[in-house]
Amino acid sequence: MEFTHVPVLPEETIASLQIKPDGIYVDGTAGGGGHSSMIAAQLTTGRLIAIDQDPDALQAASARLAPFACATVVEGNFSNIKTIIQGMGIQEVDGVLLDIGVSSHQIDTPERGFSYHHDAPLDMRMSQKGTTAADLVNGCSAEELSRIFFEYGEEKYARSIASGIVKAREEAPVETTLRLAQIISDHVPAKAKRGGHPARQCFQALRIAVNGELDALSKGLDEAVDLLKVGGRLSVITFHSLEDRMVKQRFASLCKGCTCPPEFPVCVCGKTPRCRPGFKGAKEASTAELQENARARSAKLRTIEKIKENDQ
Repeated sequence: MEFTHVPVLPEETIASLQIKPDGIYVDGTAGGGGHSSMIAAQLTTGRLIAIDQDPDALQAASARLAPFACATVVEGNFSNIKTIIQGMGIQEVDGVLLDIGVSSHQIDTPERGFSYHHDAPLDMRMSQKGTTAADLVNGCSAEELSRIFFEYGEEKYARSIASGIVKAREEAPVETTLRLAQIISDHVPAKAKRGGHPARQCFQALRIAVNGELDALSKGLDEAVDLLKVGGRLSVITFHSLEDRMVKQRFASLCKGCTCPPEFPVCVCGKTPRCRPGFKGAKEASTAELQENARARSAKLRTIEKIKENDQ
């Protein structure tokens, strides 16, 4: 299948980075190269490094960026963005983009196991390496599965679903997407099925757990800010509340500076803001974009600009 992934909030994202033609930019989640190609098109003597951990994405991004001499495609996880970039001899950059979450290609390729609409092996590995969703579903205790579903999927019926999975796997391992989706559906009340597919939150939770997405995001945010020049910008696109909450809180902390307890009458830590907001709040997809790309409906873009190095 051809790697297709329509970049969300394209104009807003490129504008948020305030691209300089001679600047150095990193797309930490290259995907099919949509945002990357837009960044590269604005560079003259500048440079773009596009990173992704998915072999399919690397192939697609390489093809899409082939016309741009300024672009380099690198295999890796954005959580190691500082190590990757500095390992290339680049100490600081003018901008970083992180487009978090699963791509349209990953969802629409049944054999990748991300979708509850197609019968396929329970995989969900973005890197196509390591522990699969089937390994977790068949190897975790009911308590651990319940924790995964509740913490990463905000699933209200996590305990009931986890118990159902453990009971079902006693008969035979749960190895396919549709069997898991059916087990989930069988263990939630009818009212929970009226707001969308009952397996959506559990599949999200398993995907996050398989890929260590929240840990990767937390580490990636810290490394990206460290990598920025003063005046450089970090833009992050998220697609669900857990990611957006982390980005919002981390950005707020970076833009606040002071870490004194709120009951202190005056600041004694002496820390000042390391960043400032690129714009107020979050940008979301326009009505026109949603008509063209329904998957942009939950996307949120947040941006910060680095204004000083870290406090020593």
